[in-house]
Amino acid sequence: MSVGIPIGRIWPAPPARPLDDDALTTLYARAGRPRLRMNFVTSLDGAVSVDGYSAGLSGEPDKRVFGLLRMLCDALVVAAGTLRHEGYRALRLDERRRAWRREHGLPEYPTLVVVSGSLDLDPAQAAFADAPVRPLVLTRTEAPHRPDLEKVADVVRLGTDRVDLAAGLAELRRRGLGQLLCEGGPQLFGALTAADLVDELCLTVAPLLAGAGPGRIVAGEPSPPRRLPLRHVLAADDGTLLLRYARD
Repeated sequence: MSVGIPIGRIWPAPPARPLDDDALTTLYARAGRPRLRMNFVTSLDGAVSVDGYSAGLSGEPDKRVFGLLRMLCDALVVAAGTLRHEGYRALRLDERRRAWRREHGLPEYPTLVVVSGSLDLDPAQAAFADAPVRPLVLTRTEAPHRPDLEKVADVVRLGTDRVDLAAGLAELRRRGLGQLLCEGGPQLFGALTAADLVDELCLTVAPLLAGAGPGRIVAGEPSPPRRLPLRHVLAADDGTLLLRYARD
């Protein structure tokens, strides 16, 4: 079903438009192997936010793909700072997307995974308190003990000085969470890139010049360049570009 602003494929050939949700689901399909997929939105001039929030960049086409990517994943990975700043609510899906997951042998809801080195998290936040599936928190061994948080989430300690992201992804996959979607933030994206753990980037380019000030979608310590081949280019009628890059 297509709703709202039409989205079409402009590369690779042959072009196709408009794309309904079934066609978009095929383009962003689950992989046959474990995969970490990043999803970000940016302005034309590279800003990660407007007035401090990514919502200022996200229009209807981006939100449509955003929802489909959540439907397709086993777990949604997010940094604690992004969870707090963006005010994440419980990770829930509408009935149509839950039905799709049931038909494909998946649990009705993906699992929320929060990465936090300090465990500075509020267990009363809806992302935890109202979660349909018990969330996971990846932290380091020296993080403080949080019995209140452990009442609402499974806390997994990996790494001493910082969270061991490679070990964290291996633990998620051991739990059957192979298709991972990460929504950031930039520091987590940078750390995952530095560890060469990113398999795919879904990047929305909003038709907007944000001006000076906001940071980029990636931050942190410098790391070697990583090549990600372009897989498709979609364009919405409002000028939004939806790009997908992925390893071979």
